[in-house]
Amino acid sequence: MFAVEVRDHIMIAHSFPAEVFGPAQGVHGATFTVDLAFYSKTIDQYGMVVDIGLALEALSDVLTPLKYKNLDDVPEFKGNFTTTEFLCHHIFEAMAARVRAGDLNDKGRVKRLRVKLHESHVARAWFEGDI
Repeated sequence: MFAVEVRDHIMIAHSFPAEVFGPAQGVHGATFTVDLAFYSKTIDQYGMVVDIGLALEALSDVLTPLKYKNLDDVPEFKGNFTTTEFLCHHIFEAMAARVRAGDLNDKGRVKRLRVKLHESHVARAWFEGDI
């Protein structure tokens, strides 16, 4: 399996209003490093899974609506805890839609994505799946 991975980051604020989250119940900030991997069984005639420039652009487009936002105020997230795991899945779905739409010019080669968010140097989560 071939893979290409690109990276970006987001700075957000959010809260987790449930006792299980302890001190994270209150509004707090987070800076996430976002790694996005594209998987393919084949490469094209130029030796690529995807064009890295297009991949970076698509990831940036998906992340821009989240950057510097308080996720508590994002209407589509209402009623959800915007945990690292939740955000991984949200980004995965948005990127999968971009791949399916042909935005990466991969000609259907990309069959799987992995979105990994690094919460800190000691904690991370990811969502991985077929598209």
